[in-house]
Amino acid sequence: MLKPLTERQIKIIQAVVQEYTQTAQPVGSETIDKKYNLGVSPATIRNEMARLEDLGYLVQPHTSAGRIPTPQAIKLYVTELMKLETLPVVEEVEIKERLWDIRDRLDQILKESARLLSEKTQVVGLALSEDGDIYSSGYAHLLDLPEFFDIDVTKTVLSLVESPEEILDIFRQVQSQQAIHFLLGDELKHEPLQQCAVVYTDFTIGSKRGYVGVIGPMRLNYSRTLPLIEHLHDLLDEVEAAQ
Repeated sequence: MLKPLTERQIKIIQAVVQEYTQTAQPVGSETIDKKYNLGVSPATIRNEMARLEDLGYLVQPHTSAGRIPTPQAIKLYVTELMKLETLPVVEEVEIKERLWDIRDRLDQILKESARLLSEKTQVVGLALSEDGDIYSSGYAHLLDLPEFFDIDVTKTVLSLVESPEEILDIFRQVQSQQAIHFLLGDELKHEPLQQCAVVYTDFTIGSKRGYVGVIGPMRLNYSRTLPLIEHLHDLLDEVEAAQ
């Protein structure tokens, strides 16, 4: 059982996640000292970061003096520390308009949902049914992200999104009443995806069950991505109610 974190340790985790999300670079104590005003010396911050590494929240790449957050740290940040963005009303209306006229055609809903999510998050959008129909969009976005400069990572993602059974196997492992699910690192069951994440929701329309979500780097913009997928989830519930 993990020991409770101190307020200072929580602030350091928050700082490391925020910095890493923006830069994709390991975060050092000097950066935290200069930008986050924790009121302690860089040496104290370094000691706390070492402790957080022992606790499994940070990891130090062998090529850098800085540290990056582990999936455990990302999950803590997303579930307890992060402030969610509010989708602008105009964006909510736009999303509904793009889906509502095709609400009686599941294949079109899946295709447009994948395209929407990719456009709005700048990573790969996914949509699939339990029957194995799968749609994806936004592969080009991967080329802008440092995590995918590694050809093995990109190849694994591309292979994964072309395999409905593998995606379904990953999505089905979460048994939760929550509307939004996210899987990080080892949970994606592929060694090259250690720095990747999937965020998704499930839906039912008529007799059909499916999933919509995104796959991208572990340092996703969760504060934007989660409310976007939640809005899409609510909209698909409306489509179900209108059947």
